[in-house]
Amino acid sequence: MGKILLVLTTFSHFNTTGNNFAKGHYTEGSEIVETVLEQIRRDAEQADCLQGFQIVHSLGGGTGSGLGTLILSKICEEYPDRMMTTFSVFPSANVSDVITEPYNAILSLHQLIENSQQTFCIDNEALYNICKNSLKLKSPQYSDLNGLVAKIMSGVTCGLRFPGQLNSDLRKMAVNLVPFSRLHFFLTGHSPLYATDVTNSFKQTTIAQITKQMFDPRNMMVACDPNKGKYLAASCIFRGANISSEGVDQQMNQIQTRESDQFVPWIPNNIKSSICNVAPRGEDVSGTFIANSTAIQEVFKRIGNQFSSMYKRKAFIHGYLNEGMEELEFSEAESNVNDLISEYQQYGEATAEDLTYEDCEEEELEQSFEAEPEADLI
Repeated sequence: MGKILLVLTTFSHFNTTGNNFAKGHYTEGSEIVETVLEQIRRDAEQADCLQGFQIVHSLGGGTGSGLGTLILSKICEEYPDRMMTTFSVFPSANVSDVITEPYNAILSLHQLIENSQQTFCIDNEALYNICKNSLKLKSPQYSDLNGLVAKIMSGVTCGLRFPGQLNSDLRKMAVNLVPFSRLHFFLTGHSPLYATDVTNSFKQTTIAQITKQMFDPRNMMVACDPNKGKYLAASCIFRGANISSEGVDQQMNQIQTRESDQFVPWIPNNIKSSICNVAPRGEDVSGTFIANSTAIQEVFKRIGNQFSSMYKRKAFIHGYLNEGMEELEFSEAESNVNDLISEYQQYGEATAEDLTYEDCEEEELEQSFEAEPEADLI
């Protein structure tokens, strides 16, 4: 990591959270959070034009869930006018090594709903499937999984770092992808993805082929099927030196016409396209896909069912209560996630005639009175 991060900006702690959200959020986390924030302040002061913050964390363990969301809430309090983006690794359906994952994930999700403005959802199981099925790797290593996440992060932020015909940034992305403030959880994908032994002559790098692979459910980096939901909005970020904006617009129109049933009817032209002139290293053309889809509720339902089955019997909660948590926080988190699922269902099933501006405004006002967020959000 020394080649990527400056030693002076890194921080380590010798204690462990023991896969306990409460230990990371309240006891161990509260002891070191001010030291972490002081380093963040120093780095923020050196920025010429600070647009926002990115947090990369896992929701299954205690550090990523507890300490990660604690830092998230503290940054929101101190920098309420900056974008807050998270790349969150969700527990997998079949790849799990932590028994208390459902508790940690739901408690983290409760914080992300209130404090994050954009959450890019990632799933280890989906990453493994991509490595085995698309990249043809027999035994994927962590470097292979991290490489996929890096492709997404690089694509999301390329507009901040390089020039382009149709440029984009974190704020523009949030404005175009988040129709309602609580619905900010995104599916992600990347194109092209090929096995290392595929020769260049067989690689599909036209705009049409890149677009087709971006919308392929097998390329989604979270374990849910987008065909079981509807897209509220989507963003396609193309990278390459000689990409035609006319060709990109043509492909976006064709997708919306051909797959019209996959998009909600009450948001016209709900695909945002961006073009960056600089391609990633080792590729001539690439595409990053980001979508706000109602299919993400599959992930929340799966984790919520696991949470409910354990919490119904009060299993393992003594470890959380001993670290200063109150049992009411479990109920509040579960209720908040269930409300989020209901909202995704409501807007996914709605038609243009069902929704009016007054209905949406009234619902958001009710949510603002009922919720008690830890910090003011943009």
